Amino acid sequence: MAWYSTTGKACDTVISTRVRLARNINGYHFPSRLDVSAANEIIEKVSAPLESSGFRKINFADLSPIMATSYVERHYVSPEFATKDAPHALLLQEQSGIAVMVCEEDHLRIQCILPGLSLEEAYQNAARTEKRLDEDFDFAYSEELGYLTHCPTNLGTGMRASVMMFLPALTKGGYMDSLSTQLSKIGLTIRGLFGEGSGAAGCMYQISNQITLGITESDIISKLSEAVRQIIESEHKARKAITGDALERLTDRIMRSEGVLKHAYMMSSSEFIKLYADVRFGISLGIIQDISYEQLGTLLVEAMPATLTLSSENTPKSESARDKLRAQKIKSLLQNKQKA
Repeated sequence: MAWYSTTGKACDTVISTRVRLARNINGYHFPSRLDVSAANEIIEKVSAPLESSGFRKINFADLSPIMATSYVERHYVSPEFATKDAPHALLLQEQSGIAVMVCEEDHLRIQCILPGLSLEEAYQNAARTEKRLDEDFDFAYSEELGYLTHCPTNLGTGMRASVMMFLPALTKGGYMDSLSTQLSKIGLTIRGLFGEGSGAAGCMYQISNQITLGITESDIISKLSEAVRQIIESEHKARKAITGDALERLTDRIMRSEGVLKHAYMMSSSEFIKLYADVRFGISLGIIQDISYEQLGTLLVEAMPATLTLSSENTPKSESARDKLRAQKIKSLLQNKQKA
């Protein structure tokens, strides 16, 4: 299942939804203090029930750095997980959007990522997997503090819910700092495309909860849902406010971006992200009609450096060769859609 929004609700502003549950198993140190033997033991114990339930096990110790990075680009794992030296593994059930990182910051990071605005469904999917594992493992839990986690900011529910949003009008209008301040007052935060510490590339932002202690899972989903609804309204209002000469200039830039996206001979990943934002904005405004959200979502994964390299029969030997390959990939996907 693709993580990006194709036909989901509010797909002009909401790209995807993710819910993640952090859990640790009693009797073991946190991953930062685990020895190799204990880490491998946890991986094997957790893998058994999940593999029997249809999950695919990916041992990251066996992966090349570029293959591990590709999983980051597809949002199945964190950048920190991909580069970790100690034993760690991913259990993946792509059809339902569920990925379980084993031995990341916590023993288990159970996450479900779905296209569009799907908070309740993503939570139910993650909770179902957590319940299955709870049958076999004694999770570290305190009546006072809730689920015990490596980072104190995850204590309580151990849950992080986030919605990936596309906010070009608010970004271009200079409203994001104000929005960030407003969200922090109600226990929410804004992160970039690849989570904590990443930049807000392509006007894409993750809106997520900051507070996990003293609040229920349903409270988190309810608060985040209401905030997302208000942000959608603000973004649409900001888009409608673009009129006259400003709209003419924006239309010109969007159409130029479409032309470059379709016809460039070489293209860097940073240039692609900028063009992606313009073209996606153009689709939402009705300026571009022969490119779909689905096509752009596919490219948002396949044009990324690691995933692009892995898809090639001949590994690009230089950055310029990869930029040429990216332009070819983009052109091929867009042309195939037009012929169909």
